[in-house]
Amino acid sequence: MSEGLNQMNKTLVIVPTYNERDNLPMLAERLLKLPVQVELLVVDDNSPDGTGRLADELAAKNPTIHVLHRAQKQGLGRAYCAGFAWALEHGYDFIMEMDGDFSHNPDDIPKFLEAAQNADLVLGSRYCNGIRVINWPLGRLMLSKGAAAYVMIITGMPFTDPTGGFKCFRRRALQSIDLSGVRSNGYSFQIEMTHKIWRQGMKVVEVPIIFTDRFQGASKMSGGIVREALWMVWRLLLQNGLRRWPRSSAPPGETIKTPSAG
Repeated sequence: MSEGLNQMNKTLVIVPTYNERDNLPMLAERLLKLPVQVELLVVDDNSPDGTGRLADELAAKNPTIHVLHRAQKQGLGRAYCAGFAWALEHGYDFIMEMDGDFSHNPDDIPKFLEAAQNADLVLGSRYCNGIRVINWPLGRLMLSKGAAAYVMIITGMPFTDPTGGFKCFRRRALQSIDLSGVRSNGYSFQIEMTHKIWRQGMKVVEVPIIFTDRFQGASKMSGGIVREALWMVWRLLLQNGLRRWPRSSAPPGETIKTPSAG
């Protein structure tokens, strides 16, 4: 770990929650024990299981934990946009997305921040240099891989895992987006955010991660989420003037290979 990374500016990890009471305390503990300093923002959609109240209790004990309460469940995209707005308002320089169910490994965060020193957006990829997915049935894996190919064919984005939800944005990347104009709300939200940054010619890179599907709770995948993603890519292509490349001459993307990827 470089000296500069240890002294970097403020980093916020945003974790949307809905009925994640069993996972949240351990996740917060893991984040706060990382070798790099990060803060946590829990965006809770009024979880019936009391996740929001538990988050308040954790925040009362630790000033690096913050909670944003929302009145009702409005979807992943709305939760993240609310978290992004909060992060920009409070002056964070690196803003991360992360699931609250340990499908994303907190120990990967330092390599995201290392990569973000020279990129505007860092994507965690399950398919960079092979398939790194644990506890998924074959059908779910084929759906995810098929979605990645579909996105690449329609939009031209050269990324192996455009639907993944483990990401790190530089502040300037989020500032370049009108968050109120982000239309998607399910997993297509991940595609839309990446496309809005990529098509401006900003630098987007991928780092390999190992994805472990949740062992506690229920998956939030649904047919409506899949249908939204199918239509979203065509809307993005139209927004980019039917171009399958960024509007500037900057390189469209690259992959960062790390020895610790597994």
